[in-house]
Amino acid sequence: MSLPAGMLLVDKPRDWTSHDVAAVLRKLFARGVKVGHTGTLDPLATGLLVVLVGPCTRLQARLQGFDKVYSGTIRLGVKTDTGDVTGKVQAVFPVPPLSLADLTRALAALEGEVSAPAPAYSAVKHRGKALYAYARAGIPVPVKPRTCVIRSWKALAWESPELTHRLSCGSGTYVRSLAEVLGEKLGCVGAVSSLRREKVGPFDIAQALSLDAARALSPQAVRRVLSASLSVLDHALKETPAR
Repeated sequence: MSLPAGMLLVDKPRDWTSHDVAAVLRKLFARGVKVGHTGTLDPLATGLLVVLVGPCTRLQARLQGFDKVYSGTIRLGVKTDTGDVTGKVQAVFPVPPLSLADLTRALAALEGEVSAPAPAYSAVKHRGKALYAYARAGIPVPVKPRTCVIRSWKALAWESPELTHRLSCGSGTYVRSLAEVLGEKLGCVGAVSSLRREKVGPFDIAQALSLDAARALSPQAVRRVLSASLSVLDHALKETPAR
């Protein structure tokens, strides 16, 4: 009997790690079947997690290169150790009087290539170890700025200190870092207060199953979902040549 292979699109709930979601879905399959995902979402974040199964886990590196689309909120005037509102507050600044038009211009000015350090609490490696491991141990490490690409960044609503926005960006972008960059540009600081991933390349959150629905799939339904995903994956890969 052939190994299961394919893709599951799952809507990650808040307060779950991406690793935990993959671990739950792994229980749908026999022991030894590989299950992985194409890009971590922070516990605070919700939204699209592309989960690969069986031999399709070999495609992880290629699919990680897709652009992403996020929506969410940024709280201006607050800086935390994690870059989002779940972290320890490190600084509080007054938020200047701003209009939605001011914020629209500020976001548009950041479109293109932006240099920003990765968050201290992230999986970016330093000497073979994730930055979050150093942060949890209280060990400071130098973090080099990373270049990310902002395709489009729109201000949707503004009720001080909360900015609602929508961001289209290249792979490897940390929205928490961009929140801090934006805050500094506006003369204050900023932290992510909510985040939802809407798209990963051609894959859309509208196509995703809730985690509860995914974990409740029967073996027959799992096979149908995986089988149907193979042509979708093939089309996506044709649109993204190997590097």
